[in-house]
Amino acid sequence: MSTYLALLRGINVGGNNKVSMAELKTVFEDLGFSDVRTYINSGNVIFKTEERDEKKLVREIEEGIRDHFGLDIPVVVRSKEEIDRVTKEIPAEWMNDQEQRTDVMFLWEEVDTPDVLQTIKINPEVDILKYTKGAVIWHLLRKNYTKSRMNKIIGTHFYKHQTARNVNTVRKLQELMK
Repeated sequence: MSTYLALLRGINVGGNNKVSMAELKTVFEDLGFSDVRTYINSGNVIFKTEERDEKKLVREIEEGIRDHFGLDIPVVVRSKEEIDRVTKEIPAEWMNDQEQRTDVMFLWEEVDTPDVLQTIKINPEVDILKYTKGAVIWHLLRKNYTKSRMNKIIGTHFYKHQTARNVNTVRKLQELMK
């Protein structure tokens, strides 16, 4: 039995794509997954299954969400080992607090390559990007947020093929997967 994390993109944002976490948990249980837990309202679901094919898991989950909620919600699935590896790549001093902002953008296969960094227009004076297989980690000081160019990614091919979580959420999800 392996532990996985499903990250749903674009739910419960600005009143759009409303998904109840209790109902989402039921959808996962109805799909045959065990030890299903959700974390916060942004679509983070931890579950266990014997299935090891992540592409198959994505298809099943997206279909289950479509059938239950009538929504086409893109999903990324990562194993506990993958979440552990990504989390280890985040420098310990990078936080999401009053002084810093650090986000982890989990990537779809279409953009999951080190070359993806070349397609993201950043301000090298304030934005720090780090690629690791399956994710891009973005860090900056909050006082420099208005100088960042990361908001320019909205609507790009990259933006449409990732789902972001702040570093505090990612670290908490890793802890919950233990």
